[in-house]
Amino acid sequence: MDVSEQTIHGVAERAKFREMKQGTKEDWAIIGGEYRAFAKGVADRVLDHLKLLDGDFGGFPVCRLEHSRQTATRAHRDGRDERYVVMALLHDMGDTLGSYNHPEVAAAIIKPFVSEELHWICQNHGAFQGYYYFHHLGMDRNARDVFEGHPHYEACREFCEKYDQAAFDPDYQSEPLEFFEPMVRRVMARPLASQYAKALDEKAA
Repeated sequence: MDVSEQTIHGVAERAKFREMKQGTKEDWAIIGGEYRAFAKGVADRVLDHLKLLDGDFGGFPVCRLEHSRQTATRAHRDGRDERYVVMALLHDMGDTLGSYNHPEVAAAIIKPFVSEELHWICQNHGAFQGYYYFHHLGMDRNARDVFEGHPHYEACREFCEKYDQAAFDPDYQSEPLEFFEPMVRRVMARPLASQYAKALDEKAA
């Protein structure tokens, strides 16, 4: 049953239950159809949210959107694959809602679409990035040392050294956001792993 079949007289059909334990197969067919349609728009919603960083400087030499574009551009020009570049583009998108834990917010959003290594880099880049400035704020610049010995330690250190901490140059010619939009849509077209992926796969079968 597609979304159009679920619509009667222009009003979307809805499940009948008042508690989930009362739900029927028919109820979940309705919800599943709505879910599949909604899930297709995740890339657009992510890009819209990323645009909220435009013009938000927070005292930095470049705005947060330019920092994101610059990080992704540097990764792209260094030959990184598409999922890596998308992670680089979105790594700070949690700044708006997660002022105290922005890496975890961004990591949660990209988790279904990237490798475990890329998710780990995004989730922990805050501690690694701190190497470059924590000591100026009376904090431990070696906070990343807690991760020594982890299989992805070096990959995260490299991401911060080569792309993240270097991406505050007002004179750098970054690619525009439009350049990355097709990448974001391709990467987010279908999850690599998700407990909800089965609902998408059943419809595609």
